[in-house]
Amino acid sequence: VLLAIGRDACTRNIGLQTIGVKINEKNGKVPVNDEEQTNVPYVYAIGDILEGKLELTPVAIQAGRLLAQRLYGGSSRKCDYINVPTTVFTPLEYGSCGYPEEKAIDVYGKQNLEVYHTLFWPLEWTVPGRDNNTCYAKIICNKQDNNRVIGLHVLGPNAGEVTQGFAAAIKCGLTKELLDETIGIHPTCAEVFTTMDITKSSGQDITQKGC
Repeated sequence: VLLAIGRDACTRNIGLQTIGVKINEKNGKVPVNDEEQTNVPYVYAIGDILEGKLELTPVAIQAGRLLAQRLYGGSSRKCDYINVPTTVFTPLEYGSCGYPEEKAIDVYGKQNLEVYHTLFWPLEWTVPGRDNNTCYAKIICNKQDNNRVIGLHVLGPNAGEVTQGFAAAIKCGLTKELLDETIGIHPTCAEVFTTMDITKSSGQDITQKGC
């Protein structure tokens, strides 16, 4: 890592203390409820300054749009901060949507979850002889809710493109059964989500032997 430049929440010198808006003194972030409302009922906050929320521009845009619709359009829709497709654009991309496994365990309990995972590699890596089983895919399912997918993770080429498509399915209530019933496009990386059958709890080998 050459540079790891974070974002500072510049909230200490804009007069929030004058009207009584509370901030986290450690990082300057603003705590809000699920409607982006601060401790002062008529003051709302959106975007990167929110405590515990994602620092992503599309999230802020969506939250602001929904807030305006609630305040002035009679809507009741709130921003979903959980099922947000996210990608880290490293040379081998990482994409995710929903809960990370650790957070899912905290929220639902380990006994209520089933985690499916596998190693894989793109077919086009075969010709240049790149390492097999370098990529990884995982889904986290809630056993108490028809094995609904509450977390999806993928490490591989074009992970952002893959994650964006599955994010819509997760918003629609994607389940493991629906994934199993989906015909995969062969040979693609995303196809791996339609063929997963090894659970993490089984301890079975997840390396792949062929395409």
